[in-house]
Amino acid sequence: MDLVRELPASERPREKAEHCGVACLSNQELLAVLIRTGSSGTSALAIARQLLQAAGGIGGLNRMDMTELCRIRGVKKVKALELQACFELARRMSYEETRNKDVISDPDSLFRWLQREIGGRLQEHFLAVYLDTQNCIITYRTLFIGTLNAALVSPREVFREALLLSSAAILLVHNHPSGDLTPSTEDLRLTRRMMEIGRLMEIRVLDHLIVSASGCASLYRAGLMAEDAVAEEA
Repeated sequence: MDLVRELPASERPREKAEHCGVACLSNQELLAVLIRTGSSGTSALAIARQLLQAAGGIGGLNRMDMTELCRIRGVKKVKALELQACFELARRMSYEETRNKDVISDPDSLFRWLQREIGGRLQEHFLAVYLDTQNCIITYRTLFIGTLNAALVSPREVFREALLLSSAAILLVHNHPSGDLTPSTEDLRLTRRMMEIGRLMEIRVLDHLIVSASGCASLYRAGLMAEDAVAEEA
């Protein structure tokens, strides 16, 4: 049975959510609630299933642009915009949850936000996250998009923003579209370069985080921010 009206009331996403709460819904059912209605014999549940298949799972939904969403049968421009608005709200909520927290002693919300921000990107994005003296986020900047290369990422841009913001410390962040969180030699070379400049400018580079759709790795926690560790990879 593909049509929602043909399902028992207890299995219909909206009724199920009303009685048990939205947390009990599957990813497909949650999407079906957002989609609301089907089209031309295709139910909201069927559309949700097609979306998840096209995205490769829920983690890939926010990577789908308007054209890709509208390729799904039953998704028109207005519905695609509504879905994109939901994805963007989730990203902004995650960022707001992270602000005003000491992201060094309590990094979990930071990791969640970064995964939503750049974890699913198909190109590498390099971010600098600027922190105050309490290790709370002042703001962040996307400073480079493309294959990460220490020679192409400008320390001038990274530290110019830090000075303008009176930032006490910086987190370096970039994503690995491949999903492999292992730092490359280039990642370690860039880390060493930024740490050296940070010491000269008395602005601490606290960590370099590598993000994917499935996780987040910390070079600091891996012991790769120590002087001897980065020097060996230079």
